[in-house]
Amino acid sequence: MICVIATVLNEGDSIRGLMDSLVWQTRQPDAVIIVDGGSRDNTAQVLYSYEGKLPLRVILAPGCGISEGRNIAIRAADANAIIAVTDAGVVLAPDWLENITRPLRESESVNVVSGFFEADPHTPFELAMGATVLPLADEIRAESFLPSSRSVAFRKSAWEAVGGYPEWLDYCEDLIFDLRLKASLGEFALAKDAIAYFRPRSSFRAFFKQYRLYARGDGKADLWRKRHAIRYATYLIGVPLIALLGTRVHPLWWGLALIGGFVYTRTPYRRLPTLIESARKRGRFPITPFVIGYVAALIPVIRVVGDVAKMIGYPVGWLWRLRNNPPDWR
Repeated sequence: MICVIATVLNEGDSIRGLMDSLVWQTRQPDAVIIVDGGSRDNTAQVLYSYEGKLPLRVILAPGCGISEGRNIAIRAADANAIIAVTDAGVVLAPDWLENITRPLRESESVNVVSGFFEADPHTPFELAMGATVLPLADEIRAESFLPSSRSVAFRKSAWEAVGGYPEWLDYCEDLIFDLRLKASLGEFALAKDAIAYFRPRSSFRAFFKQYRLYARGDGKADLWRKRHAIRYATYLIGVPLIALLGTRVHPLWWGLALIGGFVYTRTPYRRLPTLIESARKRGRFPITPFVIGYVAALIPVIRVVGDVAKMIGYPVGWLWRLRNNPPDWR
């Protein structure tokens, strides 16, 4: 049995994309369980309108977080179910469910399958965002990739083995879940052709909030100490030192900043032609030389804004950790 699950909250304007893409799957789910965490809009009404099109069960759980909502949905699935997890706000490729569950259906030794996700930008800003923050398929390595819970599948027994999603975390919860699965059950299978399409953040304000909360989650879970330390050292020590040396010693020192900027942005710029071609095929907005230049100019700015957001969010998470003494997930 294959069960698709998701947690939603105030997704009335976007949930139809996900639901319609589930209706058109080449491999239909045996069950769809969606937990609504207390939406104040018409999300539940939209969901109920799909009851005749999908084997749908909607569970109303006001106040539950995303981890708790996922755990509620998975708990309600059959004992031997294959669980496919996705998010509201995405549109699934027609063969997503077929591809993401194939390794689990074909081999009893597979416990977890990493699906993939691609940006579906509707504006030039979202195109720049996708190039900056999302990997391309050729960058992914099965042994190190940690899937987002917008595109992942696993056996219910695997979820039980690690105690489910960590309900004490509001962000980075799927990352902790992935790390615990890998520690307990070994490597994941990788299904690059199981694609969930989603829109990147559409403004600097939304992006800043997203990355601040992600970094707060890192602090709460004590993740990536070295990465965050390098970021603080770069911005608080390295950049001021280069500026000082370039001003007081010789302007050639500023060349180090140019070299660092090139290294820091080369991956987004490498992704850009692929995403531009994809956006051109979708035809959501015109791809002109001006648009390409605008997108290219946004990339370093997005990088810096994301870094500042992380540097603000991470200590907030650590302060929460010191005050609340959360479980040692490791």
